[in-house]
Amino acid sequence: MNTLLILGAGTAGTMAANLLRKHLGADDWSITVVDQDARHVYQPGLLFIPFWMKPERVVKDRREFLPEGVEFVESGISRVDAQEQVVELADGRRLSYDWLIIASGTRPDTSLVPGLADGSLFRDKVHEFYTLEGSIALKKSLESFEQGRILVHISEMPIKCPVAPLEFVFLVEDHFRKKGLRHKVDITFVTPLDGAFTKPVASEELGGLLKERSIRVVADFAVERIDNETQHLVSYDGREVPFDLLVTVPPHTGQKFIFDSGLGNDAGFVPVDKHTLRSVTHERIFVLGDASDIPTSKAGSVAHFATEMFIDNFLAAIEGRPLPNAFDGHANCFVESGRGQALLLDFNYDTEPLKGSFPLPAVGPMKLLKATRANHMGKLAFEQIYWKMLLPGHKLPVSTEMSMAGKRRPKE
Repeated sequence: MNTLLILGAGTAGTMAANLLRKHLGADDWSITVVDQDARHVYQPGLLFIPFWMKPERVVKDRREFLPEGVEFVESGISRVDAQEQVVELADGRRLSYDWLIIASGTRPDTSLVPGLADGSLFRDKVHEFYTLEGSIALKKSLESFEQGRILVHISEMPIKCPVAPLEFVFLVEDHFRKKGLRHKVDITFVTPLDGAFTKPVASEELGGLLKERSIRVVADFAVERIDNETQHLVSYDGREVPFDLLVTVPPHTGQKFIFDSGLGNDAGFVPVDKHTLRSVTHERIFVLGDASDIPTSKAGSVAHFATEMFIDNFLAAIEGRPLPNAFDGHANCFVESGRGQALLLDFNYDTEPLKGSFPLPAVGPMKLLKATRANHMGKLAFEQIYWKMLLPGHKLPVSTEMSMAGKRRPKE
């Protein structure tokens, strides 16, 4: 009996368990998924909880989405001994494996910014929305906020869903516009980047929207600390930005067991071949989703496309064959822009987000880098697609590889 361990029952881990169970016979392969709890959170929903979505809507039991014949172990992970091919659990158990998939994601670490989690204003006037608890607390603060300065801040990159802070900026602006309080609320987007986004075409488009909505931008801001007494965000170069309400995105790292196992880089992400997703140091380890160091967005769409591509590679690896597929870094992200509209980004390792139509040239129906109602409806519809199709491993009508069809380069 061959043993496959999957560490993490999020998007990538759940998809991998479903897809591989179809290919690996139960008589020959045991598949075990390990996670610290049984709570699967639909992370795109955390963005909406401060505004309208019910918290209970984003949480389901992980076990509901794992197929028959896959064992679920609820436990924290202490470390991986890659030489002995053993995973040590927090409860003292040791699980041996023949092949290991790490899909443990990334986590916001509030301890890395002085004055954040250890400050007197945390979950009062200083918030984050990357956890369920954080989103719920932020909702309460927004309900009572009527005037003053709101900062939406990114500590550093990479983070989960790098467009989410921008989405929050647009949604909070729209929130106060609808309440008739926009003229009393000053909104500033504070980022370590030199603009609204990492790539020129998207940065120009998104930056234009920020300007249109009278949202200030403070760029190249490397946060040193949050001064809770004076209510200032302080950078290493001495700049200070005042706030009445701070919505920050903490630095993200890999899971603690990655550090403790010596498997990760300085940020706790596992180095892999960016095309095959195989560990560069241990051939029987693959890494899916946000846990790896691949140079693209840490986003659900990347986990989706990469996991689909990975399946044939894994089947080849266990048979000792060359790996047939090369992941191109494909990411596909809706960006909520308020007013019941959203933009769509589609890009990969080599091609930045461009304008055009998706998935078909001219026809669309989605527009790239343009705020439309259709894109907004697509984002909302994805919630049901996620639970009913994506996690169970059903094929979606979107190509795993990025296509240039319908895209326009800047000079065209």
